[in-house]
Amino acid sequence: MEKFTLEDVAKLAGVHRSTVSRVINDSPNVSPEVRKRVQKVIHSTGYQPNAAARSLASQRSYMIGLVLPRSVSSFFTDPFFPHLTQGIAFGCNNNNLSLSLFLAGNREDEEKILPRIARRGFLDGVLIQSGRPDEFLIDRLTKSNIPSVIIGRPFLSDGLSFIDIDNVNGAIKATQHLLDLGYKRIATITGNHDSTVTVDRLEGYKKALKAVGREFDPDMVAEGDFSEASGYQAVKTLLPRKPDAIVAQSDIMAVGAIRAMQEVGLRIPDDVAIIGFDDIPVARQLKVQLTTIKQPITRFGIKAVELLIDLIENGTKPARRIILDTELVIRDSCGAKKIREHV
Repeated sequence: MEKFTLEDVAKLAGVHRSTVSRVINDSPNVSPEVRKRVQKVIHSTGYQPNAAARSLASQRSYMIGLVLPRSVSSFFTDPFFPHLTQGIAFGCNNNNLSLSLFLAGNREDEEKILPRIARRGFLDGVLIQSGRPDEFLIDRLTKSNIPSVIIGRPFLSDGLSFIDIDNVNGAIKATQHLLDLGYKRIATITGNHDSTVTVDRLEGYKKALKAVGREFDPDMVAEGDFSEASGYQAVKTLLPRKPDAIVAQSDIMAVGAIRAMQEVGLRIPDDVAIIGFDDIPVARQLKVQLTTIKQPITRFGIKAVELLIDLIENGTKPARRIILDTELVIRDSCGAKKIREHV
């Protein structure tokens, strides 16, 4: 006799596996029509839910944790993280979950919050921002067996469930756009060298250059730390090398770069074009609106919650990965509009 799995039931019912779990566990936020359809498939296939998983579901606290390795000040000054948190909050509201936020600025903070996060019965699962080589907290949470979803590709991803955007392809899109517009000396401002985001976006920049036969020049790379001040300083390093275009690995660094260039009389994009990454609101608020790579920050947060629910309700093995795509948003700072006007 064929043994049907939860994935089989989800496929036959045309829903996500987490929806099947909510029906099985009599959880809210499932429409009567969908609930009836899933129940019909369960009955017709003879699917038997895992008894241990159902027992675990009955002991849930319906609270999840969000751990961000950021200081309190940088959390509120970097617009990316409030937008990400908003998306996660939407995901929690959609699934009747409460959210507990933990900010860990250093190892000492991580060691202090670890016992609280891992305390049995306190949290159903944890979302944790990744991207650094020292994954102390991720390693400890994995060993504690609490369901965890890593936000961003961790350096060591074996056996870990994570959600990320396609950073490599996003950087390829940005660099390729500038190449298509005819720019010859394209520089880039990276984030911290010990971040997977930086590694992946730099890889995309290199791949785009290589695809058109351009040599990668390390002198056309300046390191920042995803802050506006670092973008400002990075441009000071790059300007003597006379770039005609810049790919900044975040919108905030692009803002700092633009400020530095305008202070010395350079016009954007006439003298130097620039592209950012993220598409946070400031990209549209600049006098010269910023061309950027849009990542679906709010949707990202919602999907992260849905992935964590999947792990909580259906077990952490095998590890699951979600990679979301990006979109090139063309505005003023790349010069594309001016080029079109003169064609």
